[in-house]
Amino acid sequence: MNKMNSFSTAKKPIHYIVLFLTMGSANGQDIASLYKQVNTSVVTILTESKVLNEKYQKVIDDGIGSGVLISKKGEILTAAHVVNDAEKVTVKFTNGEEIPAKVIRSAPVADIALLKLSWMPKDYEVAEIGDSDKVLVGEQIIILGAPYGLEHSLSAGYISGRQKQKTRTSGFVINEYFQTDASINQGNSGGPMFNLQGEVIGISSYIITESGGFQGLGFAATSNLAKKLVVNGNRRWTGISGLILDKELAWMLNAPINGGLLVESIVRFSPAYFAGIKGGFETSTIGEEQLILGGDIILSVNGFPLTKEAFENVDSAIVKESDFYKKKEFVLQVLRGGKTEELTIKFKH
Repeated sequence: MNKMNSFSTAKKPIHYIVLFLTMGSANGQDIASLYKQVNTSVVTILTESKVLNEKYQKVIDDGIGSGVLISKKGEILTAAHVVNDAEKVTVKFTNGEEIPAKVIRSAPVADIALLKLSWMPKDYEVAEIGDSDKVLVGEQIIILGAPYGLEHSLSAGYISGRQKQKTRTSGFVINEYFQTDASINQGNSGGPMFNLQGEVIGISSYIITESGGFQGLGFAATSNLAKKLVVNGNRRWTGISGLILDKELAWMLNAPINGGLLVESIVRFSPAYFAGIKGGFETSTIGEEQLILGGDIILSVNGFPLTKEAFENVDSAIVKESDFYKKKEFVLQVLRGGKTEELTIKFKH
């Protein structure tokens, strides 16, 4: 029960209680109207990835997630982990129309990505992105997505907290997430969180669970973080999945510096693929880390070393070079077969 139980009706006119109830939460009809208003902007994302099986053979792995259309140019916000490893991305709209899309920007450390449709659908609505800084703990929200493949499912709840974290891989950017009790399950990832005005204020990211299912602790990356990194920002998608090495792992893999990015896999036809960067081909467990070995180790990007110690300062250094994210070519120093060489990765956008 909530704090309304502490009010005594003996000393207060009944219309005060009615007013309080009306202001406290949206009724079922309001939620139904809101769902109808925003549902056409919500999409289901179907992916195909290639993964290594126990025989070290690459096999197709199908995935499903959610997203939201945010522009008439065909831009869609989703979670990075839904699409980062995908060789094929298909976006499905409410009318059943399926359209190919490509990943153009991605910020894995914040779990946010931006897709671009190959063409616009026949029937669509564009969602408006809200200002997540104005959202208060206790506000009611809804989340739309495809939990367990059940497309365009709605869950309702409240903002139960605001969590901020600064990770070693995000540098000066502080990742911010809304904590919510609205149900988030497999397939919800990348789905939009709406406020009662129909604005996108978050993108569903992850849950904390002991059972594997939703237990009341879900998290969504805030809309302002999404705008900063991939909508207005330019965190380009490379097609690389990898692991930042610590000193011990770097030493075990004979890296010439105390770190580097171990390339575990490369998405076919991605910028990394065309740059000639190689992924791994054999799984191994070292300590508590399960790795895919045999691929390149990227030692630096445009001279910035990718050690754990230096990685925190990469973004800060990049800020001083104002045109860094506007560049379309980057020189990578990689370790391959015990020798270092330079590769150039190029971007069209």
